[in-house]
Amino acid sequence: MQLLIRLFTTALLVLLIAELLPGVSVASFTTSLLVALVLSLLNVFIKPLIVLFTLPVTLLSMGLFLLVINALIIILCAKIVGGFVIDGFWTALFFSIILSLLQSLTYSLTQNK
Repeated sequence: MQLLIRLFTTALLVLLIAELLPGVSVASFTTSLLVALVLSLLNVFIKPLIVLFTLPVTLLSMGLFLLVINALIIILCAKIVGGFVIDGFWTALFFSIILSLLQSLTYSLTQNK
């Protein structure tokens, strides 16, 4: 149940960011749900492999290269999901930073204590 709530929350945040950030568009709420699902699958299966292969660069940059990896994951998601458009790398980078911050804030406010 918690996973469904997180997917729904992420879908709402994707819609919110798409409204506020120029260069991002989401066709519908169904598309944002699909974006949330694809992002979670990419983060579980693909991101760890990319992080492993780029570990030296990530260590040399003191972890800042992870922001680049997150932006690439967003761009890959936009290529997979029709109706989700990201204009470029910088837009994907800002989108990933904003999404991560809002997810952290939302999850910390809604977790059971």
